[in-house]
Amino acid sequence: MWNSFVAIFRKEVLHIQRDRSVLFISLAIPLFQLLLFGFIDQIARDLPTVVVDGDHSRYSREFMDKLRATRTFKITHVTSDQRVARADIVAGRASVGIVIPPNFHNDLARGETGEVLVLIDGSDATVSSQALAAINGIAAKANLEKLSRVIGGHEPPPEQYAVHPTILFNPDGRTANYIIPGLAAILIQILITTLCSISIVRERETGTFEQLLVTPVHPVGLMLGKVAPYMFFGLAEMAMILGVMRWGFSVPIRGNLIFLFVMGIIYICALLALGLYVSTRAKSQAQAQQMAQFFFLPSVFLSGYIFPTSSLPVVLKVIGRLLPATHMIEIMRGVVLRDAGPLDLLPNVLALIGLSASLVWLSLRGFHKAAL
Repeated sequence: MWNSFVAIFRKEVLHIQRDRSVLFISLAIPLFQLLLFGFIDQIARDLPTVVVDGDHSRYSREFMDKLRATRTFKITHVTSDQRVARADIVAGRASVGIVIPPNFHNDLARGETGEVLVLIDGSDATVSSQALAAINGIAAKANLEKLSRVIGGHEPPPEQYAVHPTILFNPDGRTANYIIPGLAAILIQILITTLCSISIVRERETGTFEQLLVTPVHPVGLMLGKVAPYMFFGLAEMAMILGVMRWGFSVPIRGNLIFLFVMGIIYICALLALGLYVSTRAKSQAQAQQMAQFFFLPSVFLSGYIFPTSSLPVVLKVIGRLLPATHMIEIMRGVVLRDAGPLDLLPNVLALIGLSASLVWLSLRGFHKAAL
């Protein structure tokens, strides 16, 4: 028995050494998960904030300093037009809009309450809840300081704020309204990448891939024929998800569906190219599924689907911007919830087109090498 154990043990060790790609993926996935959960901060930080300063006084500047001091808000734009603030939120350039009225200085100077309007993007529940808590904390701290000075017999400071928050696009805070649009992009990636990644590997394992190569079939035609059915599967799944989302969960679709499906086609092209590249690198269907999962995990954790991207470290934020799912999730939420158009989402549209073109070129190169 001992000799049999040693022989089989040596055989398995040699097998693992020869198939190092499976060993690498098996060790890399849990290590990657550990690093992700270790570095990701679930507390929203540096939320892009646009301030409508209608007062332009010392008190308005002090209030903006208090916003920065919370580390929750990062003022990216100061304007005098409230329409600009709403446009920035619709386009996804800002998550919070702070409106300081023209009489802010006069009210505080008279010892009255300074009114502040807060516009919060409700398409992300984590961002909206933490932004609301932070802005209410600023007002509560100022009011408590004034109350303590009144009780102590001192002259109260003029700073006393009344915050009027407005949750845009999802005022009821329904979970389905912000979960399902992002989930659509994730589900499409699971289906397309997994199915396409095993297509070439399955042909290679059954021995039909070499037979196809010796037939008078053009390599590009072979590749397009392999991936084209999954394009229709992806579009059908997208239509099904949108239908269930609209009529099953009563999530309003405020934007243009034609624009959304055009971006869906570009997104699916990127996923098909990624799946095809994986299939040319993998040696078995199990390995192809593991490699597809390796790309799936960052798309869930670094795309803004679960955690706000503003709280990610710089390195992880850069990796997240290189993922097609990141831009598709922003497009889905922008079109479905905020009625954003192509010009509003232009950075995400251009990034998705660029990533799709790069992945298609990479997959063509990998398929050409596999065909040789």
